[in-house]
Amino acid sequence: MRLKDKVCIITGGAAGIGRATAEKFAKEGAKVVICDVNVEAGQALAEQLGNDASFYQVNVTNRQEVQAWIDDVAARYGRIDVLINNAGITRDGQFVKFKEGEMVGQMSEEAFDAVIAVNLKGVFNCTQAVAPYMIKQGGGSIVSASSVVGLYGNFGQTNYAATKFAVIGMTKTWARELGKYQIRVNAVAPGFILTEMVLKMPENVLANMANNAPLKRLGKPEEIANVYCWLASDESSYVHGAVISVDGGIVLGT
Repeated sequence: MRLKDKVCIITGGAAGIGRATAEKFAKEGAKVVICDVNVEAGQALAEQLGNDASFYQVNVTNRQEVQAWIDDVAARYGRIDVLINNAGITRDGQFVKFKEGEMVGQMSEEAFDAVIAVNLKGVFNCTQAVAPYMIKQGGGSIVSASSVVGLYGNFGQTNYAATKFAVIGMTKTWARELGKYQIRVNAVAPGFILTEMVLKMPENVLANMANNAPLKRLGKPEEIANVYCWLASDESSYVHGAVISVDGGIVLGT
């Protein structure tokens, strides 16, 4: 019960790592607040988790929606102890693609803007809405999802890598700005995790991803949720401005 009675907000909480995090936090005694754009999955999960859980349909790219959501959560529960900035999308594609001396493709502006909006502006929107409440109540914990891609880049992921590098930059900046208010700000950098999105990839691609990790396997959503939980809890009370890799050691071979 490491999160007993803590009010914990999880963005992108309806599936994958977000869902695993919501389930973990509920087991640890938290009052879990999930937001997602997937209404059916979000509502079903909130019902599964019980009376202390709630679901809100929120598009994190929309500042008005985010602010209204955070204001409602604060009014309903009286405080906000933890924010997990987990929502994210991918729209992969080569920056420019050439074949036989001719350009045959490139990452579209729409794909770039969509990923920036969710993965970067969404984190900015949610954190800026939550921070004043945490300041007034005397502290809190903010944890954002970066990625191994945000440490070393990745082929075909200009947009995604840009957001995950930027999340690290925002985390370190906010750690400097918000520390004096006893708000701890950290990031987690997952490696290749067996989410619904990853499981749709071809088997040979999954096997290659697993082989690249020194532990020779892909991660489980629960293994990221466990680290989120530790950073949300008082057990990590002196961890601040950190970026924790949870990747089976893949950064060692990058």
